[in-house]
Parts: sequence; structure tokens; C-alpha cells
Amino acid sequence: MFSNLMSRLGRRWLPLLCMAVLIVGLPVSCGVLKYTERELLFRIEPGNAGWYRGLPQDVQEFDIKPASFKAGQSLHAWWWPAARRDAPSILYLHGVRWNLTGQAFRIEQLRAMGYSVLAIDYRGFGQSKGDLPSEASVYEDARVAWERFTKMQPDANKRLIYGHSLGGAVAIDLAADLAAQAKKDHGVVPVRGLVIESTFTSLGDAVAQVADSNLPVKWLPVRWLLSQKFDSIDKIVDINMPLLVVHGLADPFMPSRFSQQLFNAANEPKHLLLVPGGTHNNSMSQGGTQYRQALDGLMKTKPTQMAGPAVTRVSRES
Repeated sequence: MFSNLMSRLGRRWLPLLCMAVLIVGLPVSCGVLKYTERELLFRIEPGNAGWYRGLPQDVQEFDIKPASFKAGQSLHAWWWPAARRDAPSILYLHGVRWNLTGQAFRIEQLRAMGYSVLAIDYRGFGQSKGDLPSEASVYEDARVAWERFTKMQPDANKRLIYGHSLGGAVAIDLAADLAAQAKKDHGVVPVRGLVIESTFTSLGDAVAQVADSNLPVKWLPVRWLLSQKFDSIDKIVDINMPLLVVHGLADPFMPSRFSQQLFNAANEPKHLLLVPGGTHNNSMSQGGTQYRQALDGLMKTKPTQMAGPAVTRVSRES
């Protein structure tokens, strides 16, 4: 999901963007460049993913239309309840390029582990209605989805937030916001924990990683030119909830060191699950039983302690 974005950033966008900003520098040019940046960042694929084979009959589809949205805007959502009525639930936040149809295989795995799943498409993706997404709009969409999620899963101790790839940055922002509100209200954070998988420290770090590898001119100020920041490394210290960080050690697009850095910056309780052979998209399936055990451990974790070792490498036998 992040692969084509990264390769395009390295081959086409960054040299042109840098030249335009440094040489032209006009307000109108900046506006056009910011729009182009968002187009290339989210790189939305129309229609269904090629591997999508339809939804099971027990998946409920519906639209969310909060009063805060402009006329004609909405979020399209899937709710897949677990077989057990008292099962814990996951709010699923996806990454770039693919809409919900490209996420079905991962959502199915979470449901097979015994979780109910609420998954949304951000405005501009899939059947959700709205303009080209931005960092601000996907953060807002996550908050709208959270409000619906709390109604579908009223027990705060049975709620998890999950974010994959860029969705990990969205999930961290949501978690930090919930923690800040709880602190302001002198209350408890209304969620059991946060799961982030195959994500990055900040968009600037992710793009700089590609730029250092692909651009012939190393001094270009890549980080300064981005209007979309997704600064997860600065927010994760404030989430104030149990954390599970997952990353495949064979991820060719997002180095696992990003997850290690996020893990190091976060407060306890926390757990880092490293998956040998795991790529950007298959760490859940490659992780096998140890992935499931890590999720179950997160559900059992008290705010003051994390069950099991702080760092786990999945064994080849899993």
C-alpha cells in the first residue's frame, strides 16, 4: 500500500517539488504543490481491489454523516460483528491507496481472531463521499468513526484502535487526542489499547528515507517542503494507554527501525512484535499464533504493566 507511493516520491515528485518551491516560491504555486502532494501521498485507487471477492453476508455496510461534514460528504463503513456477542472490538484505520476492498483480507484475519471490527474509508476513498483527503481530514474522519465505534462497543475495556501503515499515524493521533481529553476531564482513557503496524515516525522521515536512496542531490530540504506532517514520534509519548507495535523485518518500504523508534519513545506498558519474513502487508499472517497472543495480551494488560516480554521476535515455527 505504501510501495508505489514511495517509489513515485523517489522517482518523480520530489525533484520537481523541490525545484518548484525553491525557484518559483509563489503563493499560487504553493497551493498547487500542496494539492499535488496530497494526490501523490494518498494516491487513491478507484473501484475495488483486484483481489477483492466480496463481503460475507454478516458484514453490515452503512454510511456515517455527522453534522460537522459538508453537504454530500460521508464515511462508508463496515461492521463485522464477532460470533460471540461479548467479544472485544477493533476500530480499523487503513493506509494509503486502497479502499476497504483492499483491506478485507486483514479485517477477515482480525475477525477470525475473535474480534468485532468497525472499518471506515476516509472521505475520498471507496464509497465515502468527499474531497481529496488531507492530514487534517483523515484525523477528523477517525474521530467521527470513534464516536460511532463507542456506540457499537459501549464497553471501553473491550475497545482497541488499530492502524496500518499511514493508518498507524492516524491511530496515534486519535489515541493522543483521547488521552488528552481524558486528562482534561480527570477521567480514564476510554479504550483498552492501541495497535500500530508497518508504520513510520513521521512522513518527513519516511520520505527522507526514500530520498536519500533515490535522489542524486542529497541536500534537497525534503522535510521542509511537506505540508502533510503525520508526526507520530512527537505524539506517541502522550497516548497514555497500552501499546502494541508490529513490524515485518522484511518490509522493503518502511524500515522496522521506525517502529523501534516509536516503541522507544512510548511510555509503558508497551510491546514490540518483530516478524521475520514479514513484509509491509503480511505481518499479521506471518506472525501467526504469536501475533494473536500479542493482541490477547494487550486486551489483558493493565495500565501499569504489559503481559509478556517487551520485545518479541516471531519464531519461524509460528
